[in-house]
Amino acid sequence: MRSKLIVLALVAVGLFAYTKVMARIGSGSPPPDAPLEQRADLIRVHKSERRMVLLRADAPIATYRISLGRAADAGPKQREGDEKTPEGRYEIDWRNPKSMAHLSLHISYPKPEEQHAARVNGFPPGGNIMIHGLPNGWGLLGDVHRLLDWTDGCIAVTNAEMRDIWARVPDHTPIDIMP
Repeated sequence: MRSKLIVLALVAVGLFAYTKVMARIGSGSPPPDAPLEQRADLIRVHKSERRMVLLRADAPIATYRISLGRAADAGPKQREGDEKTPEGRYEIDWRNPKSMAHLSLHISYPKPEEQHAARVNGFPPGGNIMIHGLPNGWGLLGDVHRLLDWTDGCIAVTNAEMRDIWARVPDHTPIDIMP
């Protein structure tokens, strides 16, 4: 029994170390921008359907199945650590090619009124809500990640999908996140 516990502990430490090293290595080079006619001018996220749609001139140009925050169905994000995904209109305000997950696009949460509401209730509002791929080094999980919601409030897709999204979504693209 003791040897099994030691092996289990070594595996856990090894997986933790692997994840930390891969997070530092990064995602590699981001893809080039898609041609203008293939770029989105709006992102729509349907939380209850676990679906994200890129639109151009109100026509869908790509659809993705997504994973969300572990408490995504419990309403909109209200504070740091609640594991909820925000709801409302935001924008993609910056991108991170060296993210701990395979590429990431930052969502402009929290808005000033969300910051105020969190402060009034005595909580930090949280932040760093992203659209991202899988944690670096774990891309082989692919579609398996969709079996459960596993983020802290972010929107997760496969690495191949994240490369497509990165190329099609310019900075300042609006994003509507609906229940």
